[in-house]
Amino acid sequence: MDLLLDPSHWAILAVIGIIAGFIDAIVGGGGLLSIPALLTVGIPPHLALGTNKLAACFGSVTSSFTFYKQQLFTPKLWKTCFVATFIGSIAGCILVFMVDPKWLDKILPLLIIGIAIYTLLSPKAMGDDNINLPVERSPKHKQIGQGFLLGSYDGFAGPGIGAFWTVTSVSLHKLPLLYSCGLARVMTSVSNITALIIFASMGQVQWVLGLWMGFCMMAGSYIGARSAIRFGIPFIKPIFIIMVLSTAVHLTWSAWG
Repeated sequence: MDLLLDPSHWAILAVIGIIAGFIDAIVGGGGLLSIPALLTVGIPPHLALGTNKLAACFGSVTSSFTFYKQQLFTPKLWKTCFVATFIGSIAGCILVFMVDPKWLDKILPLLIIGIAIYTLLSPKAMGDDNINLPVERSPKHKQIGQGFLLGSYDGFAGPGIGAFWTVTSVSLHKLPLLYSCGLARVMTSVSNITALIIFASMGQVQWVLGLWMGFCMMAGSYIGARSAIRFGIPFIKPIFIIMVLSTAVHLTWSAWG
């Protein structure tokens, strides 16, 4: 595809990339901004998805490294989850070409609205500042189940994946919120990179545009991750709820409108 965009389009995509990276680093959901932006400037749907995966890799890897440097993610404790997420994301990408996703389009808004309600009503839905960081591995069956299911979902569809990772990590592994965010960013990096390889192998990535947005998302992700680490639950929770509800509204409009 020949890339002939106005300078204003490049500038708009840069700004949206920074904002999307900022949001993605905190709670996920940056794709709600970046994918429509790519479609708006005339990028075909499949190419937009692949290009967004390239850009998202920059953001998710940057925020993952930031959480790791702040000792909010311990790789040796999550090796099983890493492998399960990798395998799941491959399965999800393959499933895209085998299953009609229309049924999922109608169910997803209900699931995501359920997460929002649970977060609003449950005081411990997003963890507790008094919870200690984990020093032992979470049971393998929990890591395998969570990693495979969420990796498959991200490979197959992806909306709201950050919310799913954050809430399930708090619930399954009893993690404090910031550590849950760190785990979410690392595992979405795994599924993003896996999906990127698959999209690239099919020629569905616009590399120049993806790199441009990727560097912008990297900047936004660094700021977002640092902000989340500094300000904690009072900063993260309202953004989390806003993004979850925005995701639900977006999906409801797309599926039922």
